[in-house]
Amino acid sequence: MCGALAHLVERFHGMEEVRSSSLLRSTIINLMVDFYMKTILTGIRSNSVLTLGNYLGALLPMVRLANKHSKDSQINIFVPDLHSIISDVDGDLRENIIRTIKYYLAAGLEINENVHIYRQSYVPAHSELCWILNCVATMGETSRMTQYKEKSKGQESCNVGIFDYPILMAADILLYSATYVPIGEDQFQHIELTRNIAMRFNHKFGEIFTVPAKTADQVKFMEVSDGIRIRDLLNPEKKMSKSTKAENSKIMLDDDPAKAAKKIMSATTDSLGKVKFDMFNQPGVSNLLQIEALVNDVPLQDVVSAWAGTTRYGDLKSKVAESVSKMLVDFQAKMTEISDKQVCELLEKGEKYANGVANAKLLEVQRAFHLR
Repeated sequence: MCGALAHLVERFHGMEEVRSSSLLRSTIINLMVDFYMKTILTGIRSNSVLTLGNYLGALLPMVRLANKHSKDSQINIFVPDLHSIISDVDGDLRENIIRTIKYYLAAGLEINENVHIYRQSYVPAHSELCWILNCVATMGETSRMTQYKEKSKGQESCNVGIFDYPILMAADILLYSATYVPIGEDQFQHIELTRNIAMRFNHKFGEIFTVPAKTADQVKFMEVSDGIRIRDLLNPEKKMSKSTKAENSKIMLDDDPAKAAKKIMSATTDSLGKVKFDMFNQPGVSNLLQIEALVNDVPLQDVVSAWAGTTRYGDLKSKVAESVSKMLVDFQAKMTEISDKQVCELLEKGEKYANGVANAKLLEVQRAFHLR
C-alpha cells in the first residue's frame, strides 16, 4: 500500500487543483478501493411504477447481493434519471425516484458505510465522461446494440439518447471502477461494449479504467444460471414490461393483491397438460414456476421437483397467485413505513460520496486528453 500511495503522490505532484481540494482525498479513496474492495454497481430507471418482473429480476437480486457483499465491497445503487428521460415518464420523475429508493428499502436493503445511493443527474461527471467516451466508441459498435435496434425499429426517427444510451451506461460504470454490474440478460451486450471501450482507452492512455468482469463472470457473481427474465403473463415469449398496454400482461408493485392474483389466474400456459420447466416449449408454465420460486426465495429446482408429474395448470396458478398476493401485501405495508425525508437524507449523503469519487476519476480522464 505504501508503494501505491507513493505512486499516487508522484502522479498528482504539483497539481494545485488536486492538492487544494477534496479531489486528492477522493483519489486516495479510489486507490484504496481498487486495492482492498471491489465496487458493485447497479441502477433501475424510474419512469413509472415497477413491475413484478423488475422487482424479481433486478431489484430483489441486487438487494440480496448488496446485503451479502456490503461488508467487503462498495455498493453503488444509483437512480439513472438521465437514462429515464430518453422515453416518456409516467407522472413526476422526482416522485418516481423517491418511490424507487423506497422499493430498495422495502425489499430489505441494509444501509451501512459501504452502501451509496445517488441520482445520476446529481453527479455531472456522468454526462461529461459520456461525451468523452463518445469520442472513443465507434458508430459501428453502438449501432449493433440490440436494444437500439428494437427501440428504433419501425420508426422514422428516434431520439439520439436511445442510440447513446450504452455510452452513458459505460460512463456510469467506469467512473466508479465497478467490477460487477448486476443486470438483466438484455443488458449483457452493453457490458461487453463497456469492456471494449475501457480496454481501448487503457491501451492508448494507460491503466486508467477498471475493466468490468466478463459477462460469464457477471452471471456467476449474480449466482443465477442466466439473467432472470420474468415473462409477459399473456405472451410469455416476451419479457414482462411496464410499457405493455395490456394490463393483464403485467403485475405492478402497487397493484391490489387480489387484482394481481386474478392476473396470475388468467396467465397464458399451453395445451400440453404437463407441469415442466422448459422455457423453449412451455414458456408460460415455466414463467409461473420461476415466479413461485423467486417470490418465496427458494431454489427453482425445488419448485420444479415439487410440481413434477402434475398436470393441472389451475392448481399451479392458484399457488402462484396466493404467493404473489401475500408478497404484495407485505411489500406494500413496508413501503408505507418509509418517509420521503429518510430517502432524501440517503440521497444527499450518497451524492456527496459519488461526486468525490466520480470527479477524481474524471480528472484522470481529462488529463489523459490534456483537457486539464
